[in-house]
Formats: sequence, C-alpha cells, structure tokens
Amino acid sequence: MIPLNPTSIAPPFARYSHGMAVPAGWRLAVCSGQLGIMADSTVPQGVREQADLCFANIAAILAEAQMTLGNIVRINAYVTDRAHMKGYMESRDAHVGVPPPASTLMIVSGFTRPEFKVEIEVIAAAP
Repeated sequence: MIPLNPTSIAPPFARYSHGMAVPAGWRLAVCSGQLGIMADSTVPQGVREQADLCFANIAAILAEAQMTLGNIVRINAYVTDRAHMKGYMESRDAHVGVPPPASTLMIVSGFTRPEFKVEIEVIAAAP
C-alpha cells in the first residue's frame, strides 16, 4: 500500500491519507457498514465503545480473508452527531495501521435503530 499525500494540496486534517494506491495483483476485501452491536444484540451507549465494536466486527470479517485491520486502505464512517466525531476518531486512530488509510467521515440523520451512533465500512487489500 502506498499513501498518496501530494504536497501540492493541503495536508489531511487528521490521521488519514488523502489516497492509497494498491499494488497490482493484491486481493481486495470489501466490508459492509458495521454497527456497534454485539453477537448477543447488546449495543453499548458510548460512541467510542460502539466504534471499537465496529472495528472488532470488521477485524472478524477481514480475518475470514486472512487480513487484519492493518490492511485497510479506505474507511467510510458515519456518525449521527458532530459531537460523536471525537469518540469515533479516537477509535479509528487506535485501530488503523501505518500508513493511515484514506478516510471519509460523514454526519447522518440516523440509522436503522435510534441507539446506533456510528457505522463504519472499509476496503482492505493484501498481497
């Protein structure tokens, strides 16, 4: 994976790369958006806890493809309030590898159930 951060544009606002190049011949894994829900349907209250659970679920999905969170090249994340950005970003920064992947964070009006505060989808690549 090759981070793409041209010096001719403003640097990233946080810990992410503007783009990522995936070398020829690498495999891709694409994850649906994951919500902060446990296997027993428990949903933590805090956005950080929900985001950590999203990344744990993503790690389990990537393991099926013999990949880890360190293989993520792209993140799309959604939070239901600007106040949730900090908790999500703390979780993202704790879970993503180096170099940090390309990343987009959007504020949305809600998810399928009102207790959900964050949803995260990723694309990962590995040789």
